[in-house]
Amino acid sequence: MQPFTVHSGIAAPLDRANVDTDAIIPKQYLKSIKRTGFGPNAFDDWRYLDPGEPDSDHARRRPNPEFVLNQDPFNRATILLARENFGCGSSREHAVWALTDFGFRAVIAPSFADIFFNNSFKNGLLPVVLQEGEVDELFRRVQSEPGLQLEVDLRAQQVRVPEGPVFHFEIDENRRHRLLKGLDDIALTLQHADRIRAYEARRREEAPWLMPR
Repeated sequence: MQPFTVHSGIAAPLDRANVDTDAIIPKQYLKSIKRTGFGPNAFDDWRYLDPGEPDSDHARRRPNPEFVLNQDPFNRATILLARENFGCGSSREHAVWALTDFGFRAVIAPSFADIFFNNSFKNGLLPVVLQEGEVDELFRRVQSEPGLQLEVDLRAQQVRVPEGPVFHFEIDENRRHRLLKGLDDIALTLQHADRIRAYEARRREEAPWLMPR
């Protein structure tokens, strides 16, 4: 998992509340568990004028010019600005995979659905919770200055606006540590690989009938 320390990037304003995981990645695209390849179908129903299927040719589908992520410079955004209850709906981890495959490193919103929030940390996506008034201010700045780059600093737990305010956010220290070091659940377990091997060797001697041959 890619570590997250400080990230600067264009912020895209997705001015909708209660964006659910089926909107983030529709159900027909959930056939793979490879974690990659979902970016072209992120927000698929809003992003394209033509209905799509998992094996369709994206080059032949017409982008919806009204959708913010199809507009320059927001099509190059790496920070998503959203409204309350982002990521609600089903528990599909694919929603986070679609956002990271699109290129997002952080999502800023007043609140997130719990399962989406937890899945984000497990996949290197930083969900930043700010006060509603602070998010309103970011929307005003981003919409009035398209291409504005925000700086998200996980070490200092701050969102910084160029020549503007600094907003502080809170992150559980365990989650913060894992993101800073780029540790997913498997990498966290592998930190104890020597102790696991020693335990297995000891159990093989003490109770060989319990260990597979």
